[in-house]
Amino acid sequence: MKVPFLDLQSINGLLQTELKEASSRVIDSGWYIMGPELEAFEQEYAAYTGNRYCVGVGNGLDALSLTLRALGVGPGDEVIVPSNTYIATWLAVSYLGATLVPVEPDATYNMDPEHIEAAITPRTRVILPVHLYGQPAQMDRITAIAQRHGLRVLADGAQSHGARLSGRAASTFGDATAWSFYPGKNLGALGDAGAVTTDDPELAQALRTLRNYGSSVKYVNEVQGVNSRLDELQAALLRVKLQHLDAWNTQRQVTAERYNSALQGVERPYVLPGAEPVWHLYVVQHERRDELQRHLSAQGIQTLIHYPIPPHRQAAYAQLGWPEGAFPISEALHRRVLSLPLGPHLSPEQEEQVIAAVNAFAG
Repeated sequence: MKVPFLDLQSINGLLQTELKEASSRVIDSGWYIMGPELEAFEQEYAAYTGNRYCVGVGNGLDALSLTLRALGVGPGDEVIVPSNTYIATWLAVSYLGATLVPVEPDATYNMDPEHIEAAITPRTRVILPVHLYGQPAQMDRITAIAQRHGLRVLADGAQSHGARLSGRAASTFGDATAWSFYPGKNLGALGDAGAVTTDDPELAQALRTLRNYGSSVKYVNEVQGVNSRLDELQAALLRVKLQHLDAWNTQRQVTAERYNSALQGVERPYVLPGAEPVWHLYVVQHERRDELQRHLSAQGIQTLIHYPIPPHRQAAYAQLGWPEGAFPISEALHRRVLSLPLGPHLSPEQEEQVIAAVNAFAG
């Protein structure tokens, strides 16, 4: 039996009637940009995340970069980022001409609060943690550090739709959370899409202006903005899928618990006390990661590596001059991590096949 890493066709197929009805509603309306579907989704998603405001944008990278810009980040400023993340987190900072200050991860793969204060300088403006793989970062500690130093906190929630920490939504910590609705996310559109949630009315208004050519009144442009608007079609489709997000996350949590209790011979994910991950990815570690991946592939099980190269070793950042060994914890992870299939598309039989194949490798 084949076990795909992700099967969007089957996931979306379960909602085919609802998705087609939403698409037809938009087509028939004649209103395709900045209309009632976007307004409704923004209200519904803000309610879901526990925030006062949601501002839809074109994609997750724009959600990050526009929020940093709205927070006043620019050339000469420093932003503290994880050394272990997808490169989009770093690109958002670079787009603004600001300086990246990477911090190594803790056992959850996220930014380690123990190392943040040593990274703070007079030029630091924002701390940018990532809830990587759907595991909440230590936001209570991170926000406390930010408050002591007068800094803003922007969380990258691209992989954490619905994650909770200490009995509350992870998105209620900090100044704002940037979201991606790339199709493979826990809440995925059928194309690129993103948003920012916040409780700050001034920040929300600044984002609405920046996303729309710097204009809050038609043909009146207060600032030099961009074109980054979550369109009506994607908003309508996301409204459908949002209704199923909790059920899908529960399925992910059940599968993760099954993996946690049954997998042998690999290092399983660590979960913070009080954290409720949504398991966008189930990432294990093994010193012979590449051999394990080949073994699983031979059993018909598709796996992926998130991520094979840390940002500081990418050619895109060669000019910064960070050599191999500059961030040893992140580099070690990138040699050891492997993501196993997990999601609403998996059957119990496929989950058992994954467990049996991993355990057979451990011998």
